Amino acid sequence: MIKTVFRMIIVTSCSGLGLSGLGLSCLSFTSLTVAAEEPVPPPQSWPGGAKAAVSLSYDDALNSQLDYAVKALAEHHLKATFYLTLNSDAYKTRQAEWQALAKAGHELGNHTIHHACRASLANREWVTKEQDLDQWPLAKINAEIRAANQQLQQLDGQTSRTFTPPCGDTQVLDGDYLANVTPLFSGIKVLGPPVTSMSELSGKQLPTWFPVEPTLQQLIDYVEQAATNGTIASITFHGVGGDHLQVDTNIHQQFLAYLAKHPDRFWVDTYQNIRLHLLPQ
Repeated sequence: MIKTVFRMIIVTSCSGLGLSGLGLSCLSFTSLTVAAEEPVPPPQSWPGGAKAAVSLSYDDALNSQLDYAVKALAEHHLKATFYLTLNSDAYKTRQAEWQALAKAGHELGNHTIHHACRASLANREWVTKEQDLDQWPLAKINAEIRAANQQLQQLDGQTSRTFTPPCGDTQVLDGDYLANVTPLFSGIKVLGPPVTSMSELSGKQLPTWFPVEPTLQQLIDYVEQAATNGTIASITFHGVGGDHLQVDTNIHQQFLAYLAKHPDRFWVDTYQNIRLHLLPQ
């Protein structure tokens, strides 16, 4: 619907009323504004008439993801995005299994090679000197991300994929690198609260949640909020029943079962496919 604003101005003058000779100034203006309805964007449509899109992702290329998460996703016929750190032991020793994920319809996302993060931030004692993003210039991180794209293409044959910055950090020695690499990707996940309207999305960026030991109810509430708002729920897991920043395997399993039980409410797919769905038709 179109909203049109009409403004009518009524002018009243003393001339012609025989009062101007009395020294009275009675020129007046009356403004009346009538507002109709403004254009209201239609609600975002999701495949199958779902109320929300759900993007599940798994960061860092961890053994527990291959050992537990992949089986749970397959059991419930759900697709996800795995953001691979290409220097991780689990990537280097189990490449065939990561490649099999791509063949099964999952997305292999770019999570750099060395997982560089800012050592200057709180609780970053684990960041090594070689991984310290505070000491990396733009040219170095840009080259690494491009190299990771090339390696991933060799693995899965895909020329388009999404990205998420390790630790959510994008500040390097001489600036913020995210704008420089944005053209390389169809979408980018960044740390942040969920959007309450699709109009809040900024370019290719999508806010995501990094849950650590979440309860089942917390996970359900997060996706149900997106269903209420007709938006996207993005959840970034790390360890599943092991490794770091864990989610319990039983809770993870029950959460996937909940999503699979409600296809009328949740369209669960890779972030790449969700971005393709959002392209103008």
